[in-house]
Amino acid sequence: MYVLAPYAKTLGVEFEEIEAAGVRAGLAHELFLSTVGGGLHGGALMGLADVCAAVCAALNGPAGAAPATVESSTHFLRPARTSVVATARRLRLGRNTVSEVDVHDEKGELCAR
Repeated sequence: MYVLAPYAKTLGVEFEEIEAAGVRAGLAHELFLSTVGGGLHGGALMGLADVCAAVCAALNGPAGAAPATVESSTHFLRPARTSVVATARRLRLGRNTVSEVDVHDEKGELCAR
């Protein structure tokens, strides 16, 4: 899967489920990915979310197409002080595929959307 999204390997993303309807991937809580207070850095969470959304878009687009993020907004709801799992699901198929991504911590708490 790293062929589709090489940055995922750099970030340390581990894919758990890869299907056209949705992509699920985890990111370990590592000191080098943390920020003030020990939570995962927002950029790491956004990177995880974007990678999941991009893979989901690639699986739903025309063969050989290279998806690109056109717009992204992140709502941080709570600090992620543990490893996290992101779940991307497609909301709309068409010329532009729209995905939504939720990021949960090990307790199942929603940390970012």
